[in-house]
Amino acid sequence: MVSSNYNSNNITEWLVEIPPSFGMTILWNPLCSQYDMKQEHYIPFDKEFLLEQQLVEYAEDEKEVEDFKKLFDIIEHYFHYEAFNLIRNLKQNYAAFDPDLNPKERAAYIGKSKFTVFKETLLKVLDRGNYSRVDQKTLDNAFKDSDLIGLKLAIDLDAYKEYEIYVRGQHKTTEKVTKFFFWKKEVAIEYYDRVMIYLNYHDANYYSKKKTSLDKMLIDPGSIVLKIFKRVPKNDLETIFPNAVPMMSKTDKLLLWVPGLVGGISLLSAIDLLNSKTSLNQGLIALGILAAYLFRQYNNFVNKKIKYSKMLSDSLYFKNLGNNSGAFYSLLNSSEEEVLKETILAYSFLNRSKTPLTELELDHQIESWFKTKHNTDLDFDVKEALQKLKNAGLASETNGKWKVIPLDEALIRIDEIWDGVFEYNQLAMN
Repeated sequence: MVSSNYNSNNITEWLVEIPPSFGMTILWNPLCSQYDMKQEHYIPFDKEFLLEQQLVEYAEDEKEVEDFKKLFDIIEHYFHYEAFNLIRNLKQNYAAFDPDLNPKERAAYIGKSKFTVFKETLLKVLDRGNYSRVDQKTLDNAFKDSDLIGLKLAIDLDAYKEYEIYVRGQHKTTEKVTKFFFWKKEVAIEYYDRVMIYLNYHDANYYSKKKTSLDKMLIDPGSIVLKIFKRVPKNDLETIFPNAVPMMSKTDKLLLWVPGLVGGISLLSAIDLLNSKTSLNQGLIALGILAAYLFRQYNNFVNKKIKYSKMLSDSLYFKNLGNNSGAFYSLLNSSEEEVLKETILAYSFLNRSKTPLTELELDHQIESWFKTKHNTDLDFDVKEALQKLKNAGLASETNGKWKVIPLDEALIRIDEIWDGVFEYNQLAMN
């Protein structure tokens, strides 16, 4: 829960702990201009860009410009301080499940790493970074369809105790995809800008009961795998599972076996009934043509497997942004930025308003600004932005109307919070 009481001696008190809110279905929405998707809390602009945009509004007063820069800078340091504590928490409670550590290193953390604490902290970071969990229906659709590789993949989901995918940012583009033989079709592809996969493997007892050879497993039982990717097609989410195995689709099987079966029966019948040298030669020619066709169809399947392997290689080298404990830095950086952007935007709009605003009015103003200035539809997380400001002592609410303290007072208030962080050092020195 978030404390609404301002306390200058506790920096983390005003850094809001947002309860997880997942299970959102990602749907295509033709009304959204830029992303063509359901609106998100995610703000698809760099923090420095947003700062410059807000400074334009203070351009007539040089002192306000400098004060706003200082406020932005010190608030950014606050969130970075909290991120430091979060990453220490994550690493401590993840170590016993980290597949990148050797068995001796992991053993040292048994009893120290708490799974429940790790999972709760991870979900908190994901939520603050405006990631949303992909629901099972969306995953099932991705398993059925394939935008780019046109290849059916088999995934043994029972290999995992838990599997979850979280996404952030969406856009739509067009790609040329080979459909039949040399025919290429331009299709619309929906991409996720960021994707994180969470895989919690069963313990050794489970695999022993399944008679799975532990020596052949690439991941130690009981491990938790985390991977972050960029620009992943919505309908190709299955490609990021490490145990995805290429399989022939029903169409591939029909194209391969039906002509072969029909042609083979016809050919054998012709050879048996007509016992002449000419007929035999014709039969051999037909057999050669049939064999060439079957080889072509099988070769098409092999080429799809090669294309899939190349896609995995590209993902490993060009799309992968972090693995396991290395993923924490990417997640926390995005979490810091999202919280900072929300807080600064809410303060800036309230500070420039001549009268206090309701939550709905502030929400509408910020969303309209993104739509008008940047042709971007988003669902600004106004509730959490206001709560952060309130916890910091920068904003107050009276009869449903919100206002913030002036910039010069805000700098003093934030400075008091920051000074209180290391108060124990001062006491020790006295």
